[in-house]
Amino acid sequence: MPVRPLILFAAMAAMALPAAATGIVDRIPGADGGWDYASIDSAGNRLFVSRSDGVMTIDLASRQMLPQFVPGGRVHASFIIPGTGIGVATNGVSNSATLFNAQSGAITASIPTGAKPDAAVWDQRSQQLWVMNADDGTATIIDVKTARAIGSLAIGGALEFAVVDGKGHLFVNVEDKSELVTIDIPGRRVLRRTALTGCEEPTGLALTNRGILIAACANGIAKTVNAATGKTAADIPIGKRPDAVINDPARHRAYVPAGADGNLTVIDTTTASPRAIATIPTQRGSRTGTVDPATGSLYLPAVRYTEVAGGRPKPVPGSFEILVITP
Repeated sequence: MPVRPLILFAAMAAMALPAAATGIVDRIPGADGGWDYASIDSAGNRLFVSRSDGVMTIDLASRQMLPQFVPGGRVHASFIIPGTGIGVATNGVSNSATLFNAQSGAITASIPTGAKPDAAVWDQRSQQLWVMNADDGTATIIDVKTARAIGSLAIGGALEFAVVDGKGHLFVNVEDKSELVTIDIPGRRVLRRTALTGCEEPTGLALTNRGILIAACANGIAKTVNAATGKTAADIPIGKRPDAVINDPARHRAYVPAGADGNLTVIDTTTASPRAIATIPTQRGSRTGTVDPATGSLYLPAVRYTEVAGGRPKPVPGSFEILVITP
């Protein structure tokens, strides 16, 4: 049967359309210095980046940057607690968690934590903030309404990233023990320790819509664990030296940025067996980041490095930037 002219024209027009751009689509320059976790303030349409001297923000519409929206010392986590107007930042220098006004950045409280507070996670169900203390293996529990610590839990080991399931459970990677610990939030007790066999130095962690935990390991694999049972499943190949697993539940994707290999692994999370489906080149050293839930765009802090004979590579002055990626 001959193809009708209208159909033929439509087909040719569709073939002529360029494919959607993927990979690095923009670069936002910023001030030099170290960084750690990043987050998106959806209500304010802002990017938050934890920096060595405080919290940096970028307005995603105007690209206006505030290098030190909130002052701090070796900030590891920074984010806005949904629906509260309260921001939080963990400070490794002062061993404290800072609470601040989400609009102005004004500090409203400084709460003592354990040694070297790193990741922090908000549990909506209990209305509690849990701070993971990397150097003494404890978690500090904070009531943000009264701006005070209301408890502490001894977990043990170098605590890394943590996530909650909204059902009373918290999960945290223990970097030096290669294990994943399940916490009963109401009972403030350890429920289970899952050995992450073959996983070196687990850092980043995410929980998928299907109840599967993805733990990023320094040696180029991600371990998958059933959150309900603690049973491990198939490994996912990723780049080496990641420091985050960026979850996008709306699009059923997870992303792992690897600092050593300078790439981003795209993981399909639509089933109970997550799998890698693509690898996007980024930059060496780019190991953390976040996703905008509204657009699906990724934001990864990065710098450029120069090689040093017999030593560690050094960052090029003036090269800090945020990589904007369309997956």
